[in-house]
Amino acid sequence: MNLSDLQRKDIVNMEDGKRLGRIVDASVSNNGNIEYFVIIERKFWQFFKSGNEQTITFSQIKKIGTDVILVEL
Repeated sequence: MNLSDLQRKDIVNMEDGKRLGRIVDASVSNNGNIEYFVIIERKFWQFFKSGNEQTITFSQIKKIGTDVILVEL
């Protein structure tokens, strides 16, 4: 799976069902491992304006589906 595939999926918190946003970037260590993903919430009515930046790690990802990535924060 490519990073671009993950960027097309919505990130949803399993605790409250809230949509957190989408992956916009990833931090990669010197040895090539992904340390964390950067998520930005985009609001429909603020097309050109981004929301708050948040990070998630692989350990927080519980399920990657066809349209959604479920995380536990």
